[in-house]
Amino acid sequence: MTIELGLFLVLALAAIATALGMLFSRNAVYSALFLVLNFATVAVFYLLLSAPFLAMAQITVYAGAIMVLFLFVIMLLGAEQLQPAQILPWQRPAATVLAFLLVAESVYLLVFRDAPQARVAPAEELFGGPQAIGTALFSQYLLPFEITSAVLLVAMVGAIVMTRKEKGD
Repeated sequence: MTIELGLFLVLALAAIATALGMLFSRNAVYSALFLVLNFATVAVFYLLLSAPFLAMAQITVYAGAIMVLFLFVIMLLGAEQLQPAQILPWQRPAATVLAFLLVAESVYLLVFRDAPQARVAPAEELFGGPQAIGTALFSQYLLPFEITSAVLLVAMVGAIVMTRKEKGD
């Protein structure tokens, strides 16, 4: 086993553990901190792929600015402890089916795919550089970029609306 493969496996376990910690934490602040750790492991993945600009952007934009904003909103609204939500009758069966599909797809990709196709090709000279990212982001990925910003805005407004107290409370 090579050093890169060993480092990848350790980082993969760390990424999965921090993602699960984020999902199962009952405290919103702890969930946000687990997400910061997950962003840091993703940044190291970018470094392994020889994309230092993406790694630094991951740390500064996501682990830095966005998570500070999330923590600010959590603290501002006083929503540290998550309240037990009302579970709709269709949610558990839908979650079970989707989890089964995710596991089946993962097993298929890990077991039945050809190994030579799964190898990472050597990075191009400008891969991960600011010019290549800017060109790709504002040409072929402009619509997904804008949709992502709209989804983040809706999530923030939804978090504020869900935790807003009525005037009489």
